[in-house]
Amino acid sequence: MVPNIASLTPGRDLDGYLNAIGGIAVLTADEEKALAERLYYEEDLDAAQHLVVSHLRFVVHIAKSYSGYGLNQSDLIQEGNVGLMKAVKRFNPEVGVRLVSFAVHWIKAEIHEFILKNWRIVKVATTKAQRKLFFNLRSTKKKMGWLNESEAQGIADDLGVALRDVQEMEGRMTAHDSAFDSPVADDDDAAFQAPVNYIEDHSFDPAAAIEHADYEQDSTARLQNAMSELDDRSRDIIMRRWLSDQKSTLHELADEYGVSAERIRQLEKNAMNKVKGIIEEVA
Repeated sequence: MVPNIASLTPGRDLDGYLNAIGGIAVLTADEEKALAERLYYEEDLDAAQHLVVSHLRFVVHIAKSYSGYGLNQSDLIQEGNVGLMKAVKRFNPEVGVRLVSFAVHWIKAEIHEFILKNWRIVKVATTKAQRKLFFNLRSTKKKMGWLNESEAQGIADDLGVALRDVQEMEGRMTAHDSAFDSPVADDDDAAFQAPVNYIEDHSFDPAAAIEHADYEQDSTARLQNAMSELDDRSRDIIMRRWLSDQKSTLHELADEYGVSAERIRQLEKNAMNKVKGIIEEVA
């Protein structure tokens, strides 16, 4: 009998969860294939649940290998379970491999994504090369400490990335999160080190603000001038299709003006071309 999957929640009681899944029988190859075929050909959700539950202990085994990242073990298992469910959904029994071999990629992918999102406040790796470096550099640095240039170059060659990428990722991994503002309790000697006191803010540059305001004013004036050149119907169509908070559909305007929606579309297109032409002439 397979336990109810809803009751298997590592976040509530991890020890109880481990004991529960430890008592679930491992499927034989024939049993697994039969369940996979029921899911693949008949979309049998009971078969899917059986496949997922019978492989939960495998997820725990993988999640334990990521325990050194300082994240909650229950969370890692939960994310791995999501990957397992994705693998079960995509598993094709005709390929001829066991589910456990197919699911490794999906389980690790979900755990990796969770670690990258939660290891630091700012995501430490975004590109494919950075992701590869993050998980490989950590184990390498445990053995070698701070890397010299030849060691970094060796890692870059092994992983097929640039030396610059290795050095940049090493710097990211050794850095620490820092509050933008200094804590209230900090003394004056330490408070000045907060980024708020030395990072330049260009968003309130007076010259840029004036330039932006002038540009907005000029753009508005040119648009108003171009709109004044349109006939009343074309102006109304442009206003209600592009400049109104509650935009009208082609069919709504067609019903109002007693023409087809295609005719409204043509009028809109012609009016837009005329407006663009007038604005370009003024510019």
